[in-house]
Amino acid sequence: MARYVYDFTEGGRDMADLLGGKGSNLAEMTRLGLPVPPGFTLTTEACRAFLATGGEPAGLWEEVSAHLSALEASAGRVLGEPDDPLLLSVRSGAKFSMPGMMETILDIGLNDESVHGLAKVSGSERFAWDSYRRLVQMFGSTVMGVDSALFERSLALLKDLRGVRDDVHLTASDLTELVETYKNLIHLETGEHFPQSPAEQLRRAVLAVFGSWNGDRARLYRRREHIADDLGTAVNVQRMVFGNLGPDSGSGVAFTRDPATGRPGLYGDYLPDAQGEDVVAGIRNTVPLSELARLDPESYARLRAHTDTLERHYRDLCDIEFTIERGTLWMLQTRVGKRTAEAAFVLAAELTDEGLITPDEALARVSGDGLARLMFPRFDASATGTALARGVPASPGAAVGAVVFDTTRAVRRAAAGEKVVLVRQETTPDDLPGMIAAQAVLTSRGGKTSHAAVVARGMGKVCVCGAEELTVDTEARRFTTADGTVVEEGTVVSVDGSAGAVYAGAVPLVDSAVIRYLEDGRGDEGARHMVDAVARALSRADTVRRLEVRANADTPEDAARARRFGAQGIGLCRTEHMFLGERRRLVERMILAVTDAERDRALADLLPLQRRDFAGILEAMDGLPVTIRLLDPPLHEFLPDRTDLAVRIAAAEARGEEPDAHDVALLTAVNRMHEENPMLGLRGVRLGLVVPGLVAMQVRAIGEAVAERLLSGGAPEAEIMVPLVGDVRELRLVREEVRGVLADVSRATGVTVDCPVGTMIELPRAALTAGRIAEEAEFFSFGTNDLTQTTWGFSRDDVEAEFFSAYLDKGVFPTSPFETLDRDGVGRLVGIAVAEGRATRPDLKIGVCGEHGGDPDSVHFFHTAGLDYVSCSPFRVPVARLEAGRAALEGTEGSDSR
Repeated sequence: MARYVYDFTEGGRDMADLLGGKGSNLAEMTRLGLPVPPGFTLTTEACRAFLATGGEPAGLWEEVSAHLSALEASAGRVLGEPDDPLLLSVRSGAKFSMPGMMETILDIGLNDESVHGLAKVSGSERFAWDSYRRLVQMFGSTVMGVDSALFERSLALLKDLRGVRDDVHLTASDLTELVETYKNLIHLETGEHFPQSPAEQLRRAVLAVFGSWNGDRARLYRRREHIADDLGTAVNVQRMVFGNLGPDSGSGVAFTRDPATGRPGLYGDYLPDAQGEDVVAGIRNTVPLSELARLDPESYARLRAHTDTLERHYRDLCDIEFTIERGTLWMLQTRVGKRTAEAAFVLAAELTDEGLITPDEALARVSGDGLARLMFPRFDASATGTALARGVPASPGAAVGAVVFDTTRAVRRAAAGEKVVLVRQETTPDDLPGMIAAQAVLTSRGGKTSHAAVVARGMGKVCVCGAEELTVDTEARRFTTADGTVVEEGTVVSVDGSAGAVYAGAVPLVDSAVIRYLEDGRGDEGARHMVDAVARALSRADTVRRLEVRANADTPEDAARARRFGAQGIGLCRTEHMFLGERRRLVERMILAVTDAERDRALADLLPLQRRDFAGILEAMDGLPVTIRLLDPPLHEFLPDRTDLAVRIAAAEARGEEPDAHDVALLTAVNRMHEENPMLGLRGVRLGLVVPGLVAMQVRAIGEAVAERLLSGGAPEAEIMVPLVGDVRELRLVREEVRGVLADVSRATGVTVDCPVGTMIELPRAALTAGRIAEEAEFFSFGTNDLTQTTWGFSRDDVEAEFFSAYLDKGVFPTSPFETLDRDGVGRLVGIAVAEGRATRPDLKIGVCGEHGGDPDSVHFFHTAGLDYVSCSPFRVPVARLEAGRAALEGTEGSDSR
């Protein structure tokens, strides 16, 4: 029979799959000898069995009862006994941290009898009834399904009647009355009475936590964070310790370093006379941990010693929850803490310098997504003006948006394309959809360890918490600042998560310190610590990575920037981008040409312009490969819109005027070339085979640019790429033409011009016949945008707006296949093409030049698939460099991604 329950003394941190993150870390702290309230963990296997059948697995409760009996024996008390009750907490604990997304129930074991026993043994009637009302409220909402807002409304009404702001000012008599109100509310809403049996409370609480794995907010969070749905959650049952026993008690959250910046020092929040849920919920403003050093120096000293032990043991930033019960410190939880992107890089560098981790482990602990966030623009400090309010800089970055005051409106307005800022007194787990939809989160309560701060940091979302000078009125949909300024819903504000400030209007943006460092090697002196850490990570990645990183660039300026950002060449130079603007007229002439001579003259006029472009790009990338793709899109894209032309002609005729002859000719050409599905029509290699002279003009421009660079002492490495090949015979015909033109250029210039000719693999047929295509291709480059479209049968321009959001919501896609490569379908085609192409030509150079070349997860796939390089936009080059290095380390010790 499977075993479903483990005591804290039986586990360790290497058992997270079975015991969840919280349970395995509680066991690890117990093993280290830290003061952990005793308890036991119900495994993720028990949860999966429950979710599969809808009932508890056979033998589960017998195991729970046995562990409970042992816990009662060690405590010298029995669960819920009337005179001196043992009370328990029941908490979720999945393998990966999901802050606030699943359920917690505290004070299990209290009832109408044992509350009096608790009052007697604690010496505090108020404490006993405060604990009882918490249990009834948590159990009623979590287990019995009563809307939590009803409990909150009753509590708020009572505080208003008593004229108090905080819960701590309610008396024992007030709380006794509140318990009865809550119990009556439960009976009214459910038809059930609040259960008085401690055993029933425990059983139903455990099953409710199991069930919360499939709650709406948990499922949404997992989709957002790409956590598998089939993991399940463990449940931790633990003896209660109480931070709400008076001024010598309290609860807090500590970080061994600043989770926002990574700088050393004990950071966190403490709340006297409170349970832990009060701290993270932000319902009362906390005090900094430094205040605990004044209030209770002995407990603070013990906390510092324990946090030092944990950081050295875990070799990382640790996030710790603790409670002080009448001067006794208890450690309730630890985990590797969520941190901002800035903190991740700084921590990695500092822990390396301290000898706690190796340079490779440091690289594994940062990410391309984090680096991308650090490359986002920030506010121009010279243009910010006076802040509307200031609070805790909980999650850095710069965001601008219209103020909204609830999740529903945030989601709706964001879906309509509006940028919004979610403003709340404090967030709850139910606000997750709004936090995802918003550009930033602003709260008037809470600190760096509140729900809003923790979740926002995990998502890389801009967040300012604890802006106490703001009075947030969600009913009236406005907030008021300390000087009386009223900000209504819909007003645009700017939120600076790095400085903890909020400004009226849209503050201008400037480049980030990382971008300035990449551009000029200097960056921002104020961000030197972070920039140096990023530079070290990139340097290490460049040392260990196998994949080359190239850039997609179409101008000399883009090419030069890409080289400054570390690109090792150009993987995609789109020649069609050189035909835009004023040059569009020359393309029109080519399309409208009636005779071969007219077409040849138009192409001849395009030739020097293309040659000049290629020469500039080859100069910027001198000594590095430049892959130039021949014209790809259908020609109608270079002509005016069909409807606009028809309207202009019809309007002229309606006025009795002769329509413009050029417009008539253009409309005739547009109608002639009209296709129902132009992206699967006359484009790519097909254009080169159908339009005489087009390939020759482009290849001649490339060849002459190469010759020009060679004659001036340069080292050009141009490669010619043929797009949309589906059959080897297409490539063979074009390659023959290319060879002939380059031979002509060599004879005319007196220098040997020999450019490799390859193809894009962007059609399923090309991938499936890659072995034959490799007979003619000297290199492959996967065009994963078109390969994704043609494999899925999607038209990207249409489907993303039509149904992608529904597919993402329903979990059909974990993420858009245009953002992260579909490994099962498109990835399998890539694998086939790589294997068959190299079977024909072992030295075949293979890369990718679609959008996926800069996506962190996709880069790891391309490394594993055996590609030689990835190519992406210049701004994604540093991200790809970093991830290529991390991909090379996968499977080695310490390579877990955080």
